[in-house]
Amino acid sequence: MSRITSLFGSCFFVYQNEQNWYNLFIEPGKMDNLIEQFRQRLKYADTGFVRSAMQEINWNARLTGIKGARGIGKTTLLLQYIKLHLSHELNRTLYVSLDSIWFNNRSLSDLARDFSQKGGKYLFLDEVHKYEGWVQELKNIYDDYPDLKIVFTGSSLLEILNARADLSRRAVVYTMQGFSFREYIAVETGTKPEKYTLPEILENHTHIVENVLAHIKPFQYFENYLQSGYYPFYREEPDLYLVRLGGVVNMMLEIELPLLRNVALSYIHRVKQLLVAISESVPFIPNVSKLSEKIGINRTTLLLYLQYLDEIGLTKNLYKSAKGISKLQKPSKIYLENSNLTFLLGQGNTNTGNIRETFFVNQLGYRNEVNYTDQGDFLINETYIVEIGGKSKTGKQIQHLENAYIASDNIEYGGFGNKIPLWLFGFLY
Repeated sequence: MSRITSLFGSCFFVYQNEQNWYNLFIEPGKMDNLIEQFRQRLKYADTGFVRSAMQEINWNARLTGIKGARGIGKTTLLLQYIKLHLSHELNRTLYVSLDSIWFNNRSLSDLARDFSQKGGKYLFLDEVHKYEGWVQELKNIYDDYPDLKIVFTGSSLLEILNARADLSRRAVVYTMQGFSFREYIAVETGTKPEKYTLPEILENHTHIVENVLAHIKPFQYFENYLQSGYYPFYREEPDLYLVRLGGVVNMMLEIELPLLRNVALSYIHRVKQLLVAISESVPFIPNVSKLSEKIGINRTTLLLYLQYLDEIGLTKNLYKSAKGISKLQKPSKIYLENSNLTFLLGQGNTNTGNIRETFFVNQLGYRNEVNYTDQGDFLINETYIVEIGGKSKTGKQIQHLENAYIASDNIEYGGFGNKIPLWLFGFLY
C-alpha cells in the first residue's frame, strides 16, 4: 500500500495509506463496520482549534461541497463539525471516506439507501473523487432521498471543476484554502486572534495593529509561516514537510493533469521547469513566445497548460480584467498558489519580492478579486490599488491615485494613511 514518488528527480516521498490497511480487516458489505470506523475517527478528532471556514459554510443546505488541495484540512473540518454540532445526532450521522474497501462490492447508492432506511439524516462523504461515477450517484441520491443532508469533499480540484456544471442546480460548493497567517498564529500560540474584513484593515489598520501587537509579535512567526506554515500537516512531521508537499505537487502533475486534462506524460517535466521558473521570478511575467521556444511547447498548448496549473491550484494567474477570460488569453502575471510552494520549488533561489507578492495574492485572493493593473501592483475588487514593497517603500508611484495603499514588509506598524504592514493582510480569514 505504499507509493514512492520522486520530487523533480531529487527527493522522494513515501506515503502509507493507513486507512486502507485498517479497512483490510473490516468485513466488506456491512454498514455497521463503517459506523464503527467513523466513531473511532471521531473519538480522536481534536477540536482545540477550528478553522474559520467552519462559520462560513451553510451546513443546512441539502447538498454541500467542500473542495481544496490535498492536506488542506477538509477531513478534520468535517469531523470537527460533527463533534461540535451533531453529537446529539450521532445515531443519524455517518462519515465515510469513498476510498474505503467497503465500496469494492457496494455502491454509494447502496450506502445512501441503507443509511436512509435506518433513519439516517446527515451523510458526510470524504474524497468523492476517488469513487468512479460519484457525480451521477450524488445527483440520484439528492433526488431520491430528500430527507438526507449530504456534505462531500474533494481534493482533486480538476475533478470538482469538471463536475460543477452537473451539480450546479443541487450543490453549494465552497473552496477551502490553507492556513491564513492569523490561523497559523492561532495554532502556534493557542490564542484566538480576530479576523478582519478588507475595508476594516484599509480604514482602521493603525488601531487594529495596536490591538494585535498587544498580544502577539507577528515577526516571531511570519518567516516560518511563509516557508512552511500554509498546509496544516506541517505540525505532524516538520522535518519532512517539504518532502510531503513535494508528494502532493507530484500527485497533481503526474496523475491528475494526464488523467483529467490529457496532458502528455512526456511534457510533465517541462511543466515542472515552468513552475520552477515562476518560483524564482520577480514576479513571473510570461513571454509566451520565448517560453514556448525554451520548453518546446507550441504557444496554444502552453497557454492551455498555464490555465490548467491555475485550475489545479498550483498557480494564481492574474489578468488585467477578470471579464471574458479565455483559455487562450495570456496572463499578465503568474504566481505560485502560496509561498510554501515557492520555497519548495525555488530550492534556495527564491526572490523576496516574489514571496511578498505571492503571500499578498494568496491571502487576498481567497475572498476578493485580484487583478493586474498598470498602476501599482494589484487592483482589488475593481476599487483598491495596492503596491507591495519593503520597509522603505514610498508611495511615489501611487501618490496621485485614489484608494491606493502600500503593503509594506518588515514593519510592525503602518504609517498614518495608506501605509499598512504586509503581515496584517494575513488576518482576513
